[in-house]
Amino acid sequence: MSNKKHHARTRAQESSNAIERMYITMRHLFNRGFYKPMGVSGETLREALLLLRPEIYGSIGEEKAELEGLLYVVDRLPEGIEECTFINLTSDEGYANSHFKVIIPPKRRRNCYRIDDEQMNIEITRGRSEIYDILTHITFLFVESHKISKRVLIDENGATTRDWIKLEKAVTTKKKLTQKEREIALTHTANILGRTFNELLEVYDDFAIPTQPERLLHIVYWLGKLALEEVVNNNKRTVTFSPVLRERLGHHIHGEIWANNIKDVLHKNELLERPIHVISANMHSVMNTLFAPNALKPLASKNDIFEVYEAISHKDNKDLRDKVTKEALQKGMLYIEDTSGTNINVQVFDTEKIDFSKVDIDVDQEKLKAEKPIIIVMDYAFGEQAYETIDELLKPYKPNGKKTHLYVDSISIMGKAGILEGGKGDIMIPSAHIFEGTADNYPFKNELCTADLEGQGLKIFEGAMITVLGTSLQNKDILKFFHSSTWNVIGLEMEGAHYQKAIQAASKVRGSINEDVKVRYAYYASDNPLETGGTLASGGLGTSGVKPTYLITRKILQQIFN
Repeated sequence: MSNKKHHARTRAQESSNAIERMYITMRHLFNRGFYKPMGVSGETLREALLLLRPEIYGSIGEEKAELEGLLYVVDRLPEGIEECTFINLTSDEGYANSHFKVIIPPKRRRNCYRIDDEQMNIEITRGRSEIYDILTHITFLFVESHKISKRVLIDENGATTRDWIKLEKAVTTKKKLTQKEREIALTHTANILGRTFNELLEVYDDFAIPTQPERLLHIVYWLGKLALEEVVNNNKRTVTFSPVLRERLGHHIHGEIWANNIKDVLHKNELLERPIHVISANMHSVMNTLFAPNALKPLASKNDIFEVYEAISHKDNKDLRDKVTKEALQKGMLYIEDTSGTNINVQVFDTEKIDFSKVDIDVDQEKLKAEKPIIIVMDYAFGEQAYETIDELLKPYKPNGKKTHLYVDSISIMGKAGILEGGKGDIMIPSAHIFEGTADNYPFKNELCTADLEGQGLKIFEGAMITVLGTSLQNKDILKFFHSSTWNVIGLEMEGAHYQKAIQAASKVRGSINEDVKVRYAYYASDNPLETGGTLASGGLGTSGVKPTYLITRKILQQIFN
């Protein structure tokens, strides 16, 4: 008997192979300049996506349509994209100065323009990760659209089922639907999608927007209509990449403008020579931690500080947010709104102007008086964009040919990530970042540790984290492999390895900043993709994200101030 082990490929190996194929295919299609997602050129991408069956796209591999995944995708793509046959990915090419109205998807900040009935332009200013993100979403959308056409087409001449004719009538009517008409249309749509009436009813309001209360019907109709055009008349939908985008990508054009703008502001305000602490986080937690106790004194005196933070983050309490912002701008905060296209706004805090007797964090007053550090808070980057922005920010400043090195004392990264044990709102402290699809790994000494954040009722996990190519490219088998193999991964996110690569290059190789710069990484869990119904597609964090966000922010500031 042969003692050779019979080697069958596991689902995790197949999946990781599918991700690699998608990655290579997307780069190839980009270099080629255009492709037809449902034609021969898009075949590899479709097959790989169907083999991978990402957790976030739910039942993409089944006959029935996927509803939660569809909602996740339409929230991240421009409104009206389902009606377009031509999707054009462009660089920032001046459409902002035209008559075209900018469309910004609710869950992803990117500028999109509807050129005419058939064409949608999407501006890419945040690097390759954004292209992968959009292409996987479009592939999902078109795969779903063909499921619809399969169910409604009776013969090759284009005859359709009665369900489809009724849906078409409901969508094309000019008048507002009554409840009775809507429910009749929903009955036919449920049939077309292979879903129950109840399932559609549950998500109906989530799809609705003020200008389009019947948006779900509208999306299903247009997806089906264009898929029928493809099948019956061979009129294929096309994705193109503009020549300027292909030429500019990877050259840090937006990142360089962004970083120089920040250094110009520091230079003008005579802050360039002081110790700098960079924090990549959101645009509210540092500001609220420093200024809310004083700006909202009546509220803060009666409530626990975390309840105050929760009140500020409630969408209806704009007046509270405005009070804190006003206080911050009066007491030394500078706000740099992004004009470079990176979509990353920045706040600069001059600690010399902050009255620390009104801040509820322990601080070493003597140290602060002597050092007068500056805090730069940058909004979160997207995927590969993290490398571009930090890489450019840490380069020396050369205003009149004279080189000034930045005195960067620490870099702290706080963000959301998927967790592999634990649940929404728990905290992950990485000890290394591993780049997915490669064995590239970036270990580092994290200034934050479990003991710093314990005792607040949240679970805390320490270990390696994996930097993935896209949120929509994971499935349970791959995640289980990461989690249970010796890589011992605790979570996944999209920027860590890119940030660390840039920090390492600047401090250890290029000598742009101090080689023993302190780094801090901490993430809070937005979802647990290993739990059924635990993915991002099942909805946001709500207020469960408030506590971990501020817990991490307070700890980072405490370390900076002491």
